[in-house]
Amino acid sequence: MKPTDATATILRIELWQGLLLFATAVTLGQTKLIDLKALLIGGVFMGINFFLLGFGILWVLGPLADKGKVRAGVSLLILKSIIFLGLLTVLFFRFQIDGLSFAVGFSTLILAIFFEAVTHSLK
Repeated sequence: MKPTDATATILRIELWQGLLLFATAVTLGQTKLIDLKALLIGGVFMGINFFLLGFGILWVLGPLADKGKVRAGVSLLILKSIIFLGLLTVLFFRFQIDGLSFAVGFSTLILAIFFEAVTHSLK
Protein backbone atom coordinates (compact mmCIF):
# COMPACT_ATOMS: atom_id res chain seq x y z
CA MET A 1 0.00 0.00 0.00
CA LYS A 2 1.49 3.31 -1.11
CA PRO A 3 1.21 6.37 1.16
CA THR A 4 -1.34 7.88 -1.21
CA ASP A 5 -3.48 4.74 -0.89
CA ALA A 6 -3.24 4.89 2.89
CA THR A 7 -4.07 8.60 2.88
CA ALA A 8 -7.15 7.97 0.75
CA THR A 9 -8.25 5.14 3.06
CA ILE A 10 -7.89 7.30 6.16
CA LEU A 11 -9.87 10.10 4.55
CA ARG A 12 -12.62 7.70 3.41
CA ILE A 13 -12.90 6.31 6.94
CA GLU A 14 -13.14 9.86 8.29
CA LEU A 15 -15.88 10.60 5.73
CA TRP A 16 -17.80 7.46 6.71
CA GLN A 17 -17.47 8.38 10.35
CA GLY A 18 -18.71 11.91 9.74
CA LEU A 19 -21.73 10.59 7.85
CA LEU A 20 -22.50 8.03 10.55
CA LEU A 21 -22.11 10.60 13.29
CA PHE A 22 -24.44 12.98 11.46
CA ALA A 23 -27.02 10.24 10.86
CA THR A 24 -26.84 9.13 14.49
CA ALA A 25 -27.17 12.70 15.74
CA VAL A 26 -30.18 13.33 13.50
CA THR A 27 -31.98 10.11 14.42
CA LEU A 28 -31.14 9.77 18.11
CA GLY A 29 -30.76 13.47 18.87
CA GLN A 30 -34.54 13.87 18.83
CA THR A 31 -35.00 11.33 21.64
CA LYS A 32 -34.33 11.63 25.34
CA LEU A 33 -32.17 8.47 25.22
CA ILE A 34 -28.99 10.16 24.04
CA ASP A 35 -27.35 13.42 25.08
CA LEU A 36 -26.59 15.08 21.74
CA LYS A 37 -23.62 17.06 23.08
CA ALA A 38 -21.93 13.95 24.49
CA LEU A 39 -22.65 12.02 21.28
CA LEU A 40 -20.97 14.68 19.16
CA ILE A 41 -18.04 15.05 21.56
CA GLY A 42 -17.46 11.28 21.45
CA GLY A 43 -17.55 11.18 17.67
CA VAL A 44 -15.36 14.23 17.18
CA PHE A 45 -12.92 13.00 19.83
CA MET A 46 -12.46 9.69 18.03
CA GLY A 47 -12.34 11.32 14.62
CA ILE A 48 -9.51 13.61 15.68
CA ASN A 49 -7.72 10.79 17.48
CA PHE A 50 -7.93 8.50 14.44
CA PHE A 51 -6.84 11.28 12.10
CA LEU A 52 -3.78 12.07 14.22
CA LEU A 53 -2.96 8.41 14.66
CA GLY A 54 -3.30 7.58 10.96
CA PHE A 55 -1.36 10.54 9.64
CA GLY A 56 1.09 10.41 12.53
CA ILE A 57 2.08 6.93 11.46
CA LEU A 58 2.27 7.94 7.79
CA TRP A 59 4.13 11.21 8.22
CA VAL A 60 6.16 10.70 11.40
CA LEU A 61 6.59 7.06 12.33
CA GLY A 62 7.17 5.81 8.78
CA PRO A 63 9.95 8.29 7.90
CA LEU A 64 11.58 7.88 11.31
CA ALA A 65 11.52 4.10 10.90
CA ASP A 66 13.21 4.46 7.51
CA LYS A 67 16.01 6.39 9.22
CA GLY A 68 16.33 3.81 11.99
CA LYS A 69 14.75 6.07 14.62
CA VAL A 70 11.84 3.83 15.57
CA ARG A 71 12.20 4.64 19.26
CA ALA A 72 11.63 8.37 18.63
CA GLY A 73 8.52 7.66 16.56
CA VAL A 74 7.07 5.29 19.14
CA SER A 75 7.79 7.85 21.86
CA LEU A 76 5.77 10.47 19.96
CA LEU A 77 2.94 7.97 19.55
CA ILE A 78 2.96 7.23 23.29
CA LEU A 79 2.99 10.97 24.04
CA LYS A 80 -0.08 11.46 21.80
CA SER A 81 -1.86 8.62 23.60
CA ILE A 82 -1.10 10.09 27.03
CA ILE A 83 -2.34 13.52 25.95
CA PHE A 84 -5.59 12.07 24.59
CA LEU A 85 -6.17 9.94 27.70
CA GLY A 86 -5.64 13.04 29.83
CA LEU A 87 -8.08 14.99 27.69
CA LEU A 88 -10.61 12.16 27.97
CA THR A 89 -10.26 12.18 31.76
CA VAL A 90 -10.80 15.94 31.88
CA LEU A 91 -13.89 15.63 29.68
CA PHE A 92 -15.52 13.07 31.94
CA PHE A 93 -14.63 14.49 35.33
CA ARG A 94 -14.69 18.23 34.68
CA PHE A 95 -17.61 18.55 32.28
CA GLN A 96 -19.82 15.61 33.39
CA ILE A 97 -20.21 14.03 29.95
CA ASP A 98 -22.82 11.25 29.63
CA GLY A 99 -20.81 8.06 29.15
CA LEU A 100 -23.38 6.12 27.12
CA SER A 101 -23.89 8.94 24.63
CA PHE A 102 -20.13 9.45 24.38
CA ALA A 103 -19.69 5.71 23.70
CA VAL A 104 -22.28 5.80 20.91
CA GLY A 105 -20.43 8.67 19.25
CA PHE A 106 -17.14 6.90 19.91
CA SER A 107 -18.47 3.76 18.21
CA THR A 108 -19.21 5.50 14.95
CA LEU A 109 -15.52 5.17 14.10
CA ILE A 110 -15.65 1.39 14.55
CA LEU A 111 -18.63 1.22 12.20
CA ALA A 112 -16.87 3.51 9.72
CA ILE A 113 -13.83 1.22 9.65
CA PHE A 114 -16.15 -1.76 9.14
CA PHE A 115 -17.99 -0.03 6.27
CA GLU A 116 -14.70 0.92 4.61
CA ALA A 117 -13.44 -2.65 4.92
CA VAL A 118 -16.63 -4.03 3.38
CA THR A 119 -16.62 -1.55 0.49
CA HIS A 120 -12.91 -2.22 -0.11
CA SER A 121 -13.46 -5.99 -0.16
CA LEU A 122 -16.29 -5.64 -2.71
CA LYS A 123 -14.01 -3.89 -5.25
